[in-house]
Amino acid sequence: MSSFSELGLSPAILDAIHQQGYSEPTPIQQQAIPEVLAGRDILASAQTGTGKTAAFMLPALERLRHYGNTTTSPAMHPVRMLVLTPTRELADQIDANTQAYIQNLPLRHAVILGGVSMDVQKETLRRGNEIVIATVGRLLDHVEQKTIQLNKVEILVLDEADRMLDMGFIDDVRKIIQMLPEHRQILLFSATFAPEIRRLASDFMQEPKIIEIAKNRASSNVEQHMIAVDKSKKRILLERMITDLNISQVIVFCKTKVSVDQVTRHLKGRELSVASLHGDKSQTVRQETLNAFKQGDIRILVATDVAARGLDISELPYVINYELPSQAEDYIHRIGRTGRAGATGVAISLVDEDDKKIFDTITELIKKPLPLEQISGFEARWLNPNTADRGKMTPSFKTTSSDHELARQCERIPGRKKFSRMRQREVCALLLPNFGVK
Repeated sequence: MSSFSELGLSPAILDAIHQQGYSEPTPIQQQAIPEVLAGRDILASAQTGTGKTAAFMLPALERLRHYGNTTTSPAMHPVRMLVLTPTRELADQIDANTQAYIQNLPLRHAVILGGVSMDVQKETLRRGNEIVIATVGRLLDHVEQKTIQLNKVEILVLDEADRMLDMGFIDDVRKIIQMLPEHRQILLFSATFAPEIRRLASDFMQEPKIIEIAKNRASSNVEQHMIAVDKSKKRILLERMITDLNISQVIVFCKTKVSVDQVTRHLKGRELSVASLHGDKSQTVRQETLNAFKQGDIRILVATDVAARGLDISELPYVINYELPSQAEDYIHRIGRTGRAGATGVAISLVDEDDKKIFDTITELIKKPLPLEQISGFEARWLNPNTADRGKMTPSFKTTSSDHELARQCERIPGRKKFSRMRQREVCALLLPNFGVK
């Protein structure tokens, strides 16, 4: 199938997605859109950056199109579609996409999430909205205060259901589903089909269509590097990579809020343009930080996994994992922030001794060998080159070219600056493949 026009969408929706620059549907869109239009429940898995939001929102808008009206009466705009997400950032991203898709339809939409005034949200809900995108906790707050009615919901979307499970929301999700009408369509999207996710589907879904697209595979557009380093040298190596490789913009992922704050302070102390993002920030601050980063006003965004899902930045060149995540699936989502929409990107992970177990789990999950690399001057003491299993972990930052030839080639790299802090041989060996210099 080569075009959206063949999927059964109306001209009003086709015009909206054409304005967004969409040309051909992605595999998840090709498979999901006809099934959603047919009214079937869906249990879908697809890698990040494959267009999942459009896969459920476009056909849902088509199904709800006949409800569109311009009356100001709230009674004429009950909630017909509910989208649940685990994070505020993902909710905001879905709402932004919905705004683009809905432009030719007289339907209303609202986003309901924590960290924002309840009073403002109450007024928004009071006006009536056919589509509500919400985080789980804040939706239950409104249910408790009787500021939202769910008795006419026809379509429920559970996006990133595996993340909801990890964050402990699964029981709340069950409670919400039980508030909905008996006859409704459920569209469940998850990176993995964990046992609890399958139980949820078994309890509430009617013979769901199972769709799996490139299960647990990282995007082929992302070049991945795993660099072995001692924990004590991580901060200085991170700083030198960003400055000496002249990285224009990067998301640096940390495992904890404490790590985010420590890394941010270190980089600020080096007078680098940096901001932090984690769950303790107010929603206003989080949104202002994301907007500034998207506009290019911030060079480095240091974040926990709140930024791993739902953050869509076109042409983001680099992602760096300062610490590997606790869950291997989150590695897929983190590196999926780069290499989006056909662009290429680079993901670099700093691997210390404590990361050995999760490193093995990640390589098993993505079904691709990721050799541990080492950088001269930052060799990991914990990595013994004489161990029996060291064979597949040979350093890849080396070349047969002379230093003089490397220096000559580095001069041809666009945006090059003087490499004053790392040995030129290692810097060039990392940079040259990314710029296609032969």
